[in-house]
Amino acid sequence: MRVAFVSLYTDQRRSDGATQRLRRVAEGLASRGHEVFFCCAKWWEGPVDAFEQHGVEYVAVTESPAVRSFTSKLPFALRRVSPDVIHCANSPPSQVVAAKTAARILRVPVVVDWWAEREGDTDRMARRAAGGADRVIAPSRLVKTAARERGADADSITLVPESIDFDLVRESDVDSRADLVYARRLDEHANAETFLLALAELRDREWRAVVVGDGPERDSVERTAADLRIDDRVSFLGDLDPDEFVPILKGAHVFAQTATVEPFARELLWALACGCVGIVEYQARSSAHELVENFDRGARVTSPQELADEVAAAAAHEPASVNEAFVGYDHGRILRSYQRLFESAIDDYGFF
Repeated sequence: MRVAFVSLYTDQRRSDGATQRLRRVAEGLASRGHEVFFCCAKWWEGPVDAFEQHGVEYVAVTESPAVRSFTSKLPFALRRVSPDVIHCANSPPSQVVAAKTAARILRVPVVVDWWAEREGDTDRMARRAAGGADRVIAPSRLVKTAARERGADADSITLVPESIDFDLVRESDVDSRADLVYARRLDEHANAETFLLALAELRDREWRAVVVGDGPERDSVERTAADLRIDDRVSFLGDLDPDEFVPILKGAHVFAQTATVEPFARELLWALACGCVGIVEYQARSSAHELVENFDRGARVTSPQELADEVAAAAAHEPASVNEAFVGYDHGRILRSYQRLFESAIDDYGFF
């Protein structure tokens, strides 16, 4: 199968949940023998217009990430690639519209991976992107609802969650440096302060906590820990690769998820697979609560005090370092969901 991924931004240029997801799927498909092309703004050095990395051929549509020129040149790039299916990020939505123009000529389907809308995405273009897709993929029910509200046909939306390396979960050692873990990019949506306030409520108990992640709000979060006088019991570890992150989760007992915006809480998924008790603060723009619904090692809260209470209650759960209930989120299984969806979209397009 020849698959063309389309995204103005790539993970190499601007890393976020959407670009990380696209890169993971593209490299996964390439490793399984598919021909994978990634039409994007150029992110590598040198005069060449195409660059291969981990089996994926990146095709420079433009030299810089300028939306207007990218969308005007994209149809020509896609015609040169001649894919069997086009897989687009939803933002910027104009790239979906441009891909659809090329797809009509090439007579191939367009699958849109809906994640989140970025600043500058207009309502009109978002609706054209959602309504023009042959298939839409959403990582959570929250995002599925957002895509449907933008005009996507409910029957065309398929839930395909994020994935993790479950073999790594099984095989990693246990690092017992922390009892409690918070992990996420520390930006304006992180809301790590709720986690720290809950810890302050438990200052009379014995615990060790770590905060994993970096970002523009890290200094502010560290100051909050100092102001609450718990900074001697909270370690800030910065960004960690899965090889470093997973052992810490396997040794911890509780993972707290408090971010205000989260299309899919992948760090929470890692934690649940590693046997942590997951405590989620409900947020209207976060899907994290979906992972702990009907799960006996999970709880939903609405305030720092409730979070503190659930941390204390988590002591009733036996320690665990692997939870096989989450094996369905393994990279291989989720990648097969993408493959089946692409094959179905191609078959349906040819039929009609």
